[in-house]
Amino acid sequence: MSWVGSVWANIGSGSMINFIINSKCDGTVFTHKIFNFKMLTLLFISLFIIVALSALLFKFAISDGDYTLLSKRHVKREEIEDKVVWITGASRGIGEILAKQLASLGAKLILSARNGTELERVRKQLTGKYAPEQVKILPLDLSSEEDRLKEAIDKAESFFPGVGVDYMFHNAAYERPKTTALDVTEESLKATFNVNVFGTISLTRLLTPFMLRRGRGHFVVMSSAAGKTPAPGQAVYSASKYALNGYFHTLRSELCQKGIKVTVVCPGPVATPNGSGATSSTTNVSSEKRVSAERCAELTIIAASHGLKEVWISYQPVLAVMYLVQYMPTIGYWLMDKVGRRRVEAAAEKGNTYSLSLLFGKKKAA
Repeated sequence: MSWVGSVWANIGSGSMINFIINSKCDGTVFTHKIFNFKMLTLLFISLFIIVALSALLFKFAISDGDYTLLSKRHVKREEIEDKVVWITGASRGIGEILAKQLASLGAKLILSARNGTELERVRKQLTGKYAPEQVKILPLDLSSEEDRLKEAIDKAESFFPGVGVDYMFHNAAYERPKTTALDVTEESLKATFNVNVFGTISLTRLLTPFMLRRGRGHFVVMSSAAGKTPAPGQAVYSASKYALNGYFHTLRSELCQKGIKVTVVCPGPVATPNGSGATSSTTNVSSEKRVSAERCAELTIIAASHGLKEVWISYQPVLAVMYLVQYMPTIGYWLMDKVGRRRVEAAAEKGNTYSLSLLFGKKKAA
């Protein structure tokens, strides 16, 4: 018995290239079609799609921000340098870190908070083109009457001759320890909204006319993931952030043609240096994976310098929940309903309020 073989290709129907093996055994010819080019092409395309999707999923799993934000990579320094930047809540936490990073980028800073002594401490630590000597301190309580807010704005507008406020970083916020929606007190309700909503909106309403006269101005609003998704145990705080989001997105829509920009920043849990502060993300729980305050500030400045309208800053699973609620609300809200009661219980026990184990009825200890 003897074999003789050959390999060749022909053009089949549908422009397919068929790879064929002919073999001959004792005078009998056997033809074996191995594969065609179209099948090979589909195979490679499928493999490419699988690899690309796997890479995207991996990147998403380790991301600390939304895709648009992370695509910007670097601060546009020319958008920050020599600009007048007013920061509220600048005496600690994210506000303090924002001040340090903005000073290093050459911004002219105005720092506000209720505690003037702490503001002086922050000012002395700043370095940059105008820091610390030309950094201005402006003590301010956002729950003050409108006349006091007007006085603060007049001072801020006069600090740097010939120029007014270019950026208003609304960072100050108020939050009490987590409680259920029905357990919140009248005092806590009013205190939260006076600072987070009424004071912030009033300051914006009074400052905006100055910006409109110059034909430019940019509000950077430190909102929260709690302003994008349900936040069991933080009902009033969440409501205040939803209110901010609604107001500032509407403000931008009304005034963007007149030079007014708005960037709404929605951080999830953030680890601040002192473990306490004014935002929802500042209470340290060791087992929770939190974005550092430095990284949060960096991404916030990147977002502002690129003029992004809204950005999300968080690790998983919070980032995934934000995407679900935004794009698949039925699934997102179902998921939050599953963890709601357990999250409140975990908070009461000082446990991890962002753990996936809450979905399965397990409260992970700190």
